[in-house]
Amino acid sequence: MSTPRVAAVHDLSGFGRCSLTIVLPTLSAMGVQCCPLPTALLSTHTGGFQGNTFLDLTDQMEPMADHWRAEGVCFDAVYTGFMGSREQTALAGTLLRSFGGPGCLRIVDPVMGDHGRPYRTYTPEMCRAMAELAAQADVITPNRTEAALLLGVDYEALKLDAAAGCRGRCEALSLGGRRSVVLKGVSLSPGTVGAACFDRETGRVSFVSAPLVPGQFHGTGDLFASVLTGALVRGRSLAEAAALAADFTARCVRRTREAGTPRREGVDFEPLLWRLGQRMEESTCLS
Repeated sequence: MSTPRVAAVHDLSGFGRCSLTIVLPTLSAMGVQCCPLPTALLSTHTGGFQGNTFLDLTDQMEPMADHWRAEGVCFDAVYTGFMGSREQTALAGTLLRSFGGPGCLRIVDPVMGDHGRPYRTYTPEMCRAMAELAAQADVITPNRTEAALLLGVDYEALKLDAAAGCRGRCEALSLGGRRSVVLKGVSLSPGTVGAACFDRETGRVSFVSAPLVPGQFHGTGDLFASVLTGALVRGRSLAEAAALAADFTARCVRRTREAGTPRREGVDFEPLLWRLGQRMEESTCLS
């Protein structure tokens, strides 16, 4: 069995765990080849740091993709994250269409905001552009804020603490069953947090959960979506992949808090990657 290959369209920060500094090692630990297509190069991520450098790589995205096509490179998945401009979002859409043929999974993490607010660069126009990109996906992984933006509903009205309500939201986000949905931030019981999963293959909604660790930790969304992506291309079902992602993210958050890692440095996941790789190999042997 050949090693699965994923094209990862994300930005790269030299310091601070987010985007490609999470995507690359996570997929590698899961036995997946990660082929990065960087959208921007930053000295640090923007959460808790001031005066970071920023190099826009939009003009390199299309030439890189053209070279891959010319060399006959193919992928098992194309996985996109934060986009810095409408132009980047359009280019990412072209990548999904050109590489997302039969057997290639198109995974869009519609990174737009958190805690009820869109990020500073996400104007209404950018939010519409991200919705257009997500419309091409086979799988999307919104949090509560992003789900509200995609659905055009008020954040406070989007309650994710009841199974029936989560089912309805997932089905609405699926665009009539055309795409699978992993809706993050679902809490059906006190002290837990997880996700509701709509699987377009079965039409069913399932739930996964893990112990809640209070606090805000940078990079957890990228970590969850990366584990999910790795598990999916390694042949796991949507529910299995989401359960693994929820469990591993919770373990890393707990370690980050116990170690006293400065919050701006992001979730302290590297020491636990061997466990993730081990779990993938164990489940592969059992399947």
